[in-house]
Amino acid sequence: MDALPAPEAESPVMFGSPVPPGQLLPWQWALDRLIAARTYWIATTRPGGRPHTRPIWAVWLNDGLWFSTGSLARHNLRGNPEITVHLEDGDRPVIVEGTAEAVAGAGPLTAFLAAYNAKYDWDLVAAGEGVADSSGAAGPVFRLRPRVVFGWDDEMRAPTRWRFPGT
Repeated sequence: MDALPAPEAESPVMFGSPVPPGQLLPWQWALDRLIAARTYWIATTRPGGRPHTRPIWAVWLNDGLWFSTGSLARHNLRGNPEITVHLEDGDRPVIVEGTAEAVAGAGPLTAFLAAYNAKYDWDLVAAGEGVADSSGAAGPVFRLRPRVVFGWDDEMRAPTRWRFPGT
């Protein structure tokens, strides 16, 4: 998959009103936080419309956020690939909205497995339609291609929305 294009920063709408133009956070601020995070929260939608949230481990690669899950989210994403991901920090949040697609096969998973295993000191390997570890836990792998990312610094300073062209 191709690397993501550079996102365009703009002021978001917050509390129902456009934020006055002002200082925007650089994309690198959000990117650094997405790379360094240990735990991410995903939100998917069940077939009947109810929300489903779960914490996951993930890695940010040059073409999006990659993760595996054995939870109900894997079924939800097959029916509706729209997903929201956010970091645990509510004071300096980063929120990613986009579409997740399943990725399988040893070749396509090479970069994900190397980054994931190094980050979490884990032993995932490509298996079947996804990955498995030495305990037997298995699940599909998804790549989230972001459309938009939101973030703001302490005390809601510099709220910024980054849009990804062509996504």
